[in-house]
Amino acid sequence: MPTIYFRPLVQSDRCKPSGALPVAGGHLWFTHVERISRNASSEIIPASEIPAAVLTNLTTPRPPICGIDMRKPSIMGILNATPDSFSDGGQHYAFDDAVSGAQALIAAGADMIDIGGESTRPGADFVDAAEEARRTTPVIAALRAAGTDTRLSIDTRKASVARAALEAGAVLFNDVTALSYDADSLATAADLNASVCIMHAAGDPKTMQDKPEYDNVLLDVYDYLEGRIQACEAAGILRAKIMIDVGIGFGKTQAHNLELLRGIALFHGLGCPILLGVSRKRFIGTIGGAPNATERVAGSIAVGLNALNQGVQMLRVHDIAETKQAIALNAALTN
Repeated sequence: MPTIYFRPLVQSDRCKPSGALPVAGGHLWFTHVERISRNASSEIIPASEIPAAVLTNLTTPRPPICGIDMRKPSIMGILNATPDSFSDGGQHYAFDDAVSGAQALIAAGADMIDIGGESTRPGADFVDAAEEARRTTPVIAALRAAGTDTRLSIDTRKASVARAALEAGAVLFNDVTALSYDADSLATAADLNASVCIMHAAGDPKTMQDKPEYDNVLLDVYDYLEGRIQACEAAGILRAKIMIDVGIGFGKTQAHNLELLRGIALFHGLGCPILLGVSRKRFIGTIGGAPNATERVAGSIAVGLNALNQGVQMLRVHDIAETKQAIALNAALTN
């Protein structure tokens, strides 16, 4: 694991100086980075002083994920086929409701739909694999049978659930445990040539919010994700098929969440596209004075745009149309 880390100080102004470098091959740029160490104060240095391998990761364009262009922001819509998810639990639990809910997200402009059958909210109960697959696989199969060409993702930590979903037509294995919960997950993704999203989470959903602690949350999450990327590659999953997620709210306090969001540009150093999921989460309600999850749309968009302006490639959200509109206006002002 590295002992020195480099966070690009990302800018979007059209008055770009000569020698400015692109963030992940996009329109955002940087000339300086924050050099961070676990045992010394951070300092600002010119980009010219970054090691070549790190510089390559920071600047190289990301290849498409599941055919979705990573050079511009994209949207993953959330579909929870569960009775107990924190925001929309029960709304799409029945099969017909799940299919129509997915179609509504597609009509609103989602680039991908993430379908889950087990809640991973803090305190959530375990769902066995057979029941989880019963909730998700038929929905994926029905959407494919209806002719949708929108990409479908399976949100699961279980290899058998992922395999069933991928064989039914999903193209992304999105795992909150970074393919570590189930010993068969890495091999399943590699065997089916699936793209993957690997997320950092501290502990099990049932207990993850019980006093989470880190030496340095930004660097600890970075090191964890780097290790899981290496595990994926060792299993035969190409880096070009890997997306990363810092796991906001998964074993993190509000202070941890904010530190990760402020420093999320650091994760471009891993050389993979970044997915961010903050939609309607509790810290948004706490800071924004919105106790009900459905009242957190504006706050979710504000956090998402801040991340996009640091180079994040994809937002995982409940509110597609509102987010899509915000992204369009943000692009008009920053491109």
